[in-house]
Amino acid sequence: MTASEKQNMTREKILNTTLELIKKEGFEAITIRKIANHSETNIALVNYYFGSKDKLISEAIHSLLSGFQVSFAILDNTTMSHKARLKQFLTDYVGVISQNRELVCKIITLGSTPFASQNEYGQFLRLTGFEKISSTLSEITLETNPDILKMMMMQIFGAIFLPELMKPLILSGTGMHISTIDQQIDLLFERYFVQE
Repeated sequence: MTASEKQNMTREKILNTTLELIKKEGFEAITIRKIANHSETNIALVNYYFGSKDKLISEAIHSLLSGFQVSFAILDNTTMSHKARLKQFLTDYVGVISQNRELVCKIITLGSTPFASQNEYGQFLRLTGFEKISSTLSEITLETNPDILKMMMMQIFGAIFLPELMKPLILSGTGMHISTIDQQIDLLFERYFVQE
């Protein structure tokens, strides 16, 4: 293994450890010392690669949010039908949420204190992501009014993403059975896109 490969592995190990600690303990509870201990490195090495706790957390969040950006590429696949693209996008996006539910919830609750990576993702959504979804919805429904397309997008997000984020609360609090994501998406599409 080359020195460069070893450095990349150490850097990834620190990032993954940071994500795991954020999931378990929250942003406020983690320290560079904890990250170094859990990643089996040292404080100097963590600081060498990332410079500060905030920069490390921002980069860890960035790696999570990159997974969401990859999901948006599905909407560019013109070999699939409009509905199939949207279904695949929703399935993939929810997959990223379900793998990182606690972290996504913590990022959402940060509110007005975003890290740089959250700002980057917000810009991506505003400039590219929402446009891709809106365009796909327009292709499916033939709707052209941007305000209606935005409302449709929010309704779909609420119908698909919110249950996934709330799954632990729903299961423990109500004992209610939650359908699979494919079942939820199929039902949404049957009801939402009836004319075609």
